Amino acid sequence: MSFLDIRHLQKSFGAHRVVKDFTLGIDKGEFVSFLGPSGCGKTTVLRMVGGFEAPTSGAVSIDGRDVTALPANRRKIGMVFQSYALFPNLTVAENVGFGLKVAGQGKAEIARRVAEMLELIGLPQLGSRYPFQLSGGQQQRVALARALAPRPEVLLLDEPLSALDAKIRVSLRDEIRRIQRDLGITTIFVTHDQEEALSMSDRVVVMHQGVADQIGTPFEIYNRPATRFVAEFVGTLNLIDADLVDAAAGHIRLAGVPVTLDRASPGRAGERISLALRPETVTLGRGGGDIVLPGRIAEVHFLGPVIRVRVSVEGGGSIALDTFNQADRLPPLIGAPVDISMSHRDLLVLAA
Repeated sequence: MSFLDIRHLQKSFGAHRVVKDFTLGIDKGEFVSFLGPSGCGKTTVLRMVGGFEAPTSGAVSIDGRDVTALPANRRKIGMVFQSYALFPNLTVAENVGFGLKVAGQGKAEIARRVAEMLELIGLPQLGSRYPFQLSGGQQQRVALARALAPRPEVLLLDEPLSALDAKIRVSLRDEIRRIQRDLGITTIFVTHDQEEALSMSDRVVVMHQGVADQIGTPFEIYNRPATRFVAEFVGTLNLIDADLVDAAAGHIRLAGVPVTLDRASPGRAGERISLALRPETVTLGRGGGDIVLPGRIAEVHFLGPVIRVRVSVEGGGSIALDTFNQADRLPPLIGAPVDISMSHRDLLVLAA
């Protein structure tokens, strides 16, 4: 049995089923992200694990204990919210020690633990300040320290970085991951930001309409999406229509060019199928693989280190590709004729 065992959770609000059937086992010390758009059910699952929402059906166990019917304060979980939720009338030290005080620990033990937590989050000199005297990033660190101070068995993070600016988000997500690894605490992180999920997690759960569409490592989620939704939601994607010539042999026709895939394709001869292709797997010119398609530059977007180019393919449709910015080389000109190339190994036939 997994350290955190979530079995067949369902949640309905009236006639509306928000979570349909969610099952997941999380090992001790594992960092798992719930990734998905607004309304997919990820926060509702988190709240059911934390005891803030009662499931319509299903069960939650922590370290072999069934906690489904227990309130949040008896589950040994730490919770960090998007809105910080610090007490404005308490100092930083008092905020961090609040849970310990409620638990009845002595003043000396609280002071020692608070000092330890402030050192852990890199704010040892700010214990006497109040929340309004801190930046957003500092407030979120204090919220994290408050959640960790009572030594929870599971840490739950509900989009804790979404209110911060981009540079602070990157810094703080690295800090959260470092602290989580140092403590070895089992963690669930809810986010709609794919970069956060892919960069921080041991595993990612991509949620869609109340179910887990795919569960896997960041590498698997990005490179081997199991459904069309996962492929479209995670990363930038080219969706290309092709004609199926011989399903068993993997023969297709892409923009009028015959291509042989390295696996059989579902469907029957004559049908249209959808292929997925990441922009970074496409090369401007003929050196990128066994498939070469002629076309013209349709769009050029300068993104700093990367230039995203969209090419209108002669056989129909368009394909985006990424090329690195080089200071001594100008971006391609719109309207210029080009060849693009790719490998058949990078083409993924999408399920519905």
